Amino acid sequence: MKILNIYVRKKKDVGVIERELEAHLQTDHALLTETSMHLLKAGGKRIRPVLVLLAGEFGRYDIQQLKYIAVPLELFHSASLVHDDVIDDSDKRRGQDTVRAKWDNRIAMYTGDYIFAKGLEIVAHVDNPRVHQILSKALVEMSIGEMEQIRFFFRPDQSLRDYLLRIKRKTALLIAISCQLGAMAAHAPESVSNRLYSFGYNVGLAFQIRDDILDLCGTEKEIGKPPGSDIKQGNITLPVIFALQDEKLRPHIQAELRRIHEADGQTDVSRVLDMIRRSGGIERASALADRYIAKAIEALEPLPDIRAKQDLIQVAHFIANRSH
Repeated sequence: MKILNIYVRKKKDVGVIERELEAHLQTDHALLTETSMHLLKAGGKRIRPVLVLLAGEFGRYDIQQLKYIAVPLELFHSASLVHDDVIDDSDKRRGQDTVRAKWDNRIAMYTGDYIFAKGLEIVAHVDNPRVHQILSKALVEMSIGEMEQIRFFFRPDQSLRDYLLRIKRKTALLIAISCQLGAMAAHAPESVSNRLYSFGYNVGLAFQIRDDILDLCGTEKEIGKPPGSDIKQGNITLPVIFALQDEKLRPHIQAELRRIHEADGQTDVSRVLDMIRRSGGIERASALADRYIAKAIEALEPLPDIRAKQDLIQVAHFIANRSH
C-alpha cells in the first residue's frame, strides 16, 4: 500500500513523535501513567501527526518545532477517544479493551482530562498567538460536536446538514488544523496553509463518512469493535440517514431504532443492519465521501509540486479506500 511508503520516508520523524508521546504521558502516578499509555500502546495510524509533518515540508521544515504541533494534536485526539468511550459505553477500541472497560468511567474521564492537559502544556512552547487561537476555537467546536451527537442520539429526523455539521466539528476540524498548523509552524505562506486547511477539512469529512460506513460493513477484526456499534449507541450516521429516505424502509428502520433504544443498546442489530445495507444508503454515502476526496485533492493543485504534495494525495486515496 502506497501510504506505507510515507511512513517509511518519515520513519525517523514519526519515531520522534512516538517517543515524545510516550515521554509526555509519564507521570509519578503509576495508575495514571498506565491508563494514559493504554490507548497509545494500542496503536493507531497517527494520521494527524503525519499530516503535520507533511504540511511542514511546504515551509522551513524543522521537526523540533513541528513536534510541538504534532504531539498535542495526537494527544487531543486520544483524549477525545477516551471520553467518547465513556459517553458511548464502548468496551473495545482498536481491538483492545477501552480505558473505561478495563478500569471504570471515573478513571477514564480523569485520564482523558490528563491527556488533554498534557497537550495544552506542550503546545504552550509555540510562540504564535494565531496558532493558539485556531487551536482553541477548534477544541471549542469539537466539544459542541460531541454535545450535538448526544442531542441527536436515536433521532431519525435529523438532516444531512445536521450530520455534516456534527462530523465537521467532531472529526474534520482536527484533521484540517493538523495540516494548517503544520504549515504555519514551518512559516509557510498563508495562502499555502489555507489550501492545506481545505485539503484536511475535506479529507476529514471523507474520513468520518468512511468510518461510519465501516461500522456498518466491516468485521470486528477489521474495525476493532462489533459492527453496528454506532446504532447500538444511538448514533445515526450518514448511511442510516440515506436509508431513512426510502419510504418503504423508513417505518421498519424507525421501529428497529425504537426497539434498540428501549433495550438500551443491549440487543441484536442484525435486522436493521440488513435493511440499511439493502437500502442503497451505503453506496450514496460512499459516493459523497469520494466527492470530498476529490475536493481535497483539488485544493492541493496550486501548491508546489514537491514530494509532500504527492504524499498528501496518497493519504487522500488511502482514506477513500480504507477498510479498517
